[in-house]
Amino acid sequence: MFGYRVPAPDEAMLISGGRRGQGGAPFRVVTGHGKFVLPVFRKTRFLTLAMCEAEVAEKCVTKQGIVLTVRAVIAFKVGNDTESIVNAGQRFLSDQDQMSVLTGRIFAGHLRAIIGSMTVEEIITERQKLATEVLDTSKTEMAKIGLIVDSLQIQSIDDGDTGYIAAMSAPHKAAIQRQAQIAQAQAAQAAAEAEQAAARKQAEYARQTAVVQAEYSAEVDRVQAESAQAGPLAEAHAQQEVLAARTELAQRAADLRQQQLVAEIVKPAEAEAERIRVLALAEAERMRIQAEAAASHGRVALDRMLIDQLPQIVKEAASGLSGANVNVLNGADGLGEIAAGLVGQGLTILDSVRRNLGSPDGGAEKSDGTGGGRVEIR
Repeated sequence: MFGYRVPAPDEAMLISGGRRGQGGAPFRVVTGHGKFVLPVFRKTRFLTLAMCEAEVAEKCVTKQGIVLTVRAVIAFKVGNDTESIVNAGQRFLSDQDQMSVLTGRIFAGHLRAIIGSMTVEEIITERQKLATEVLDTSKTEMAKIGLIVDSLQIQSIDDGDTGYIAAMSAPHKAAIQRQAQIAQAQAAQAAAEAEQAAARKQAEYARQTAVVQAEYSAEVDRVQAESAQAGPLAEAHAQQEVLAARTELAQRAADLRQQQLVAEIVKPAEAEAERIRVLALAEAERMRIQAEAAASHGRVALDRMLIDQLPQIVKEAASGLSGANVNVLNGADGLGEIAAGLVGQGLTILDSVRRNLGSPDGGAEKSDGTGGGRVEIR
């Protein structure tokens, strides 16, 4: 719009002409908004409010007389208040680059004054203290020209060829080098110990591996040996079982043969011996009967006596068999046959006795039947 002017965000618009500004200033200050300006009757100028920078490289003499070259950077700007803008506008509006030149000169003078009251050691070790003192001493002077300082940075401090700073730092360098050497030696020692530990671990691992391999090989050999012996052992066990079975079979055959021999030879022999014994007993009994009969003078008495003695004869025959091992093969029928045999044997003995008593060869003489006959036994 015609005659309407607006300043930039980082600018202050100064309007001269017409009535005066605040505090009797020769111009009015407008920031942050626009303003109608009558052409010809009013004049408009702009003052920057942006951040500016000034560099300082000044030779300063310390309290000890050592010459130091100090390099610093100052960040400053025009204050945002109307008073600061008026002060800066009256001084720098026609040549705003002079703000950096003047600021650098102001700070150079304050640096020389403050460094002259400090030692090199204090300047080196307390740079922040130096910057703070320079800012404090320059604040009032900077405010008079409408400027404020945001920061002051000491970039470098150089003593030229004097070597004072290098000499001052020599003990620290030596200590640092010594610490570095110690640290390096410790690191080397730690590396050697780590290498030795790694070697020991590797050797231990190799030993364990060898032991495990040996145990595995021994186990494999044992299993292979057992596998190789399994066949012969099984065959030997089988042969042993066959021999045991054959031995048992032979023992059973021998026992059976012994039983057969007993049944075929011993038992018949025992039976024959028993029969002979029974016959001998019968013969003796016959002789006794003959004697008794001779004494009784009668055949009738003799027969009666023989009949009475028949049970005793059978009993004697049976008692002879009581200790014998008789095998009964057909149960109750076999027992009946044995009893019948005993009775028949007794009858046979009785008949034999009768024949011997009655025959002429028997050595007995018979009477005429009247009971007065005499029997003679030889």
